[in-house]
Amino acid sequence: MGSQGASILSGTEISKQIRAQLKEEVKQIQQLDPNFVPGLAIVQVGDREDSNVYIRMKMKNAAEIGINARHVKLPKSISQTELLTEIDKLNNDSSVHGIIVQMPLDSDEKIEGSIALNAVSQTKDVDGLHSLNAAKVARGEFSGCFVPCTPNGCLELIKKSGVKLEGSRAVVLGRSKIVGMPMAELLCWNHATVTICHSKTKDLPAVTREADILVVAIGRPEMVRGDWVKPGAVVIDCGITAVPDVSKASGQKLLGDVAYEEVKAVAGYITPVPGGVGPMTVCMLLSNTVKAAKLANKSELR
Repeated sequence: MGSQGASILSGTEISKQIRAQLKEEVKQIQQLDPNFVPGLAIVQVGDREDSNVYIRMKMKNAAEIGINARHVKLPKSISQTELLTEIDKLNNDSSVHGIIVQMPLDSDEKIEGSIALNAVSQTKDVDGLHSLNAAKVARGEFSGCFVPCTPNGCLELIKKSGVKLEGSRAVVLGRSKIVGMPMAELLCWNHATVTICHSKTKDLPAVTREADILVVAIGRPEMVRGDWVKPGAVVIDCGITAVPDVSKASGQKLLGDVAYEEVKAVAGYITPVPGGVGPMTVCMLLSNTVKAAKLANKSELR
């Protein structure tokens, strides 16, 4: 990219375009079927402030598109059994097409996160975190399946760069169930040659330097340095960590897993933090909700 440094892949801008398309799609379906209203339920246990911020953003963006979003706020004192009962009510509510359980659960009781996620009906699992959806993604069986929102958003960003996925070398840093593993699977099904790295990988910089596409989801601020990156690579940064910064009014700043200025000087394309992967994650959640509503409508019409 010469002395200009990397082109910025703005999740804020790209998600705006996708939301406009979704809004138009909902409007067109409603002209044929006035009763078509995609419904989303966001289940929250407790009152974590970071969760509240995310939920407000999801609710606002959902309303813009024409999705009827409902915030189901449950007390910290709720038991696992009571939470599963609440989720089951939503599974059986035909006006709700998508359900997400906001993580982490802010609970006084011991609640197993995976049990809560798997309690959501697979056909309403718009976060794509149910074991059955995970299995389908792993096997490349995408029809009627919901892909996890962050990897799906990353894939959209990579496609927007215009870099050819087919035959490219992709490296995914991190193997979490929510981001790293499904990201590697999506890249593989899009015909990239994929390497998954983690805390036990030897000589990490040597591996990441081979990547035409580098997706970082490790949760360690500024871990990836400029000399870890192949010149011209597409770098997608899924990390977001608040660190103290006295120069900011809030007293903190947000950092990604990539040392942004260093990597920007080397890469061909890079996502900023914030304003990169985050808005795309919310956007894919809304896209999955519209898809779930369309699938439910089809089965009702049969």
